[in-house]
Amino acid sequence: MHVVATAGHVDHGKSSLVRALTGTDPDRLAEEKRRGLTIDLGFAWAQVPGAGTVAFVDVPGHASFVPTMLAGVGPVPVALLVVAADGGWMPQSAEHLAALDALGVRHGLLVVTRADLADPAPALAAARAEVAATSLGEVPAAVCSTVTGAGLDEVRRALAGVLAAVPAPDAAAPVRLWVDRAFTIRGAGTVVTGTLGAGALRTGDELELATAAGARRVRVRGLQSLERERTEVGAVARVAVNLRGVERGEVARGDALLTPGWSVRTDVVDVRCPGAARRPGELPAQLVVHAGSAAVPARPRPLGADGDDLLVRLRLDAPLPLVLGDRLLLRDPARHLVLGAGVVLDVRPPALRRRGAAAARLADLRDLHGEPDEASELRRRRVVRGAQLRAMGVPVRSVPVAGDWHTAPGLPEQLGERLAALVAAHDAADPLHPGVPLEEARRALGLPERSLVQVVVARAAARAALRVAEGRVVAGAATEQLPARVARAVEAVLADVSAQPFAAPDAERLRELGLGRAELAAAVRAGRLERVAEGVVLAPGALRRAAVELARLPQPFTASEARRALGTSRRVALPLLQALDAARLTARDTDDRRRVLAGTGAAGGPGSPPPRR
Repeated sequence: MHVVATAGHVDHGKSSLVRALTGTDPDRLAEEKRRGLTIDLGFAWAQVPGAGTVAFVDVPGHASFVPTMLAGVGPVPVALLVVAADGGWMPQSAEHLAALDALGVRHGLLVVTRADLADPAPALAAARAEVAATSLGEVPAAVCSTVTGAGLDEVRRALAGVLAAVPAPDAAAPVRLWVDRAFTIRGAGTVVTGTLGAGALRTGDELELATAAGARRVRVRGLQSLERERTEVGAVARVAVNLRGVERGEVARGDALLTPGWSVRTDVVDVRCPGAARRPGELPAQLVVHAGSAAVPARPRPLGADGDDLLVRLRLDAPLPLVLGDRLLLRDPARHLVLGAGVVLDVRPPALRRRGAAAARLADLRDLHGEPDEASELRRRRVVRGAQLRAMGVPVRSVPVAGDWHTAPGLPEQLGERLAALVAAHDAADPLHPGVPLEEARRALGLPERSLVQVVVARAAARAALRVAEGRVVAGAATEQLPARVARAVEAVLADVSAQPFAAPDAERLRELGLGRAELAAAVRAGRLERVAEGVVLAPGALRRAAVELARLPQPFTASEARRALGTSRRVALPLLQALDAARLTARDTDDRRRVLAGTGAAGGPGSPPPRR
């Protein structure tokens, strides 16, 4: 199927031409028939020789209904521009053509109607000159009369030729169906219609319904195309979608049905306005942005010129589902004037809060023209999820560095140098706490997730000798070194316990040596002391040696028997026994006595290798 939208001045015969080509009156409302004026979008279709099925979206031509006209033209790739021989080129002819140009429509047919009422040559010549200066370029043309039927076959042949040149749609593309009508059918529920420009719809599909109020998941209950029930409809097509569980008041023209995760609902976009820099002063404080069938008020903020183009930030009154490269039509409703196009450059732009941010943003956008490019996006965003890139319309071909995270080429290596300097500065300032906590490193590097710090460490390991230990990024030998003062104090503790290995120094002795909580923790991390409890430290391997000594007692044994066997005080014995339990070297019986567990290696004697803690 092909879908074609009409365009042209009011009362120039658009609906009459559609009726003559299809045999169906596209004006469906009683008010339209009473006034002889198209008010809302009309739809009709026919078999066109050489083109197959062609569906027509007939739009109103009156100035008051330009937003409705744009809702019909926006999603349609081919235009049928109609000019009356007895009317010639008129204001709405120009505005409709400006809209087609802004939307980037490149396929069209110029038809001069009412050839039975006036010489069509002047109107044809004037229209051709106007159209040639737009995105449509040199289009085929035909002359006809819908009253006499003269020239209608020529219109059909010319239309078939235009449609033959239209590129085939991408059947595998994600769906973005802009809603142009929503209504209720008794027994079926809510139905929406639109032009499917790419992808395919199937009954049972789960889609996302994007509205001004938010987005929600919906399921396709049924499909129709050209009043026939279908289980699947592929682009390009006019389609009616019956939605399960959606009330009529929850959906309206301008909403969209989307493949989940393949667009970004955004109310702030940066756009390039081709040629706008040559027309200073045309950008009003408030304008209307047209995208698909949607029309949303917006406030523009010019960022600056790039040659003949103007780069602009648009703040929309309601979010729209957009991707990079979308063409937005910008219209001044106060002057009833189509200002031109805005090509979407960024659907997730950064905030402009600091002085000079707009100028910096202008420089950042200068090389962008709306063609989605992964390398460019990675350079600008540094770190981004692949799902976010795909939602922005960017094809993702690189390999993620962690999870779904992608980075700019060389970024982990650059950050590795910064991280090495950060660790070195931290260790110099606080040698008792070597290494930088992962969370602190993440914030310092501006990374969104700790897993990315691990990537930076891995990439920098060979050059910067970094590693992750106990939740901290440390330099290679950081955990094996102690400040000289602390090292001397630790040696004094080891000398104290050399004769009585389980007689831990008391708090007064530790204070005398200058070993506070931080110093003791550093010594334990370095493997120079073994922590039994808060303020109770022994030589490394003390727990294993204690188990060996206790294994020589009759099993089970009491705490008092253990204290005497170890030659220590109650202050040390009780937490030591608890530590042995926790290390599964001993087990506590119901009568509060303990036994050394078999298979712990305790029977191996004092020479058994001590566990690292």
